[in-house]
Amino acid sequence: MATSPVSIARAQKVSSEVSPEERKARIDLAACYRLIARAGYDDMFATHISARVPGAHEHFLINPYGLLFSQVTASNLVKVDINGTIVQDSPYSINPAGFVIHSAIHAARPDALCIIHTHTVAGIAVSCLEEGLLPLCQKALRYYNRIAYHDYEGKADDLDERARLVRDMGTMNALILRNHGLLTCGPTVLRAYHGMMNLEKSCRIQLEVMKSGGKAITLSPELLEHAARQHERDDQAGQNGRPDGWPALLAMLDKVEPDYRD
Repeated sequence: MATSPVSIARAQKVSSEVSPEERKARIDLAACYRLIARAGYDDMFATHISARVPGAHEHFLINPYGLLFSQVTASNLVKVDINGTIVQDSPYSINPAGFVIHSAIHAARPDALCIIHTHTVAGIAVSCLEEGLLPLCQKALRYYNRIAYHDYEGKADDLDERARLVRDMGTMNALILRNHGLLTCGPTVLRAYHGMMNLEKSCRIQLEVMKSGGKAITLSPELLEHAARQHERDDQAGQNGRPDGWPALLAMLDKVEPDYRD
């Protein structure tokens, strides 16, 4: 994709104004937008991914309103405060309604450096089920007793809903918004992304099992908890020599969509 002179000038201006740490955060967040788009989990302008600005935890980066996830770059991400007020010169606005969910969680959870919210078909379908996510497969077992639920209250543009959202999510890093969609958060962009990819796949597998008409295997509570703890162990940095997958994902993007760094 060719980069316009205006976009190049914008990228150069933003790069000169931000710290190296913020520059890296912008690249990682832009990469996450592209990865979510490539997976087909975007929904035009209706969902968001946000990340804290390093060294300025009251400031956050979020997508420009009106651009597709596939058009997000490091320099066109918009910097806002906890109220969604734009704090750095930008030709773009943001979707205020979209920031209600993100601002609530960021404010209550200092550990949530990145938050991903999606409206996928599988995610919304499971969010409409009274039983929610079932512990049917290995992917889903990481969420056994480790996922929260928030009842539907209409479009998330009511600031009063933030307190109830925070209450329902608690300390969990995964949330099913009933009749709405999915949300994950994490201490890094990679952890939030990894959580979303696993949650989405868990939803898709559950729907396939339900559609098959077969009788699902029931696992014991003891085994479910054991498997969930294994996932927690492996999610800790450096455990079992597990590689950090982020460099590999960035290397892939650098070949196919290098303009995300602009």
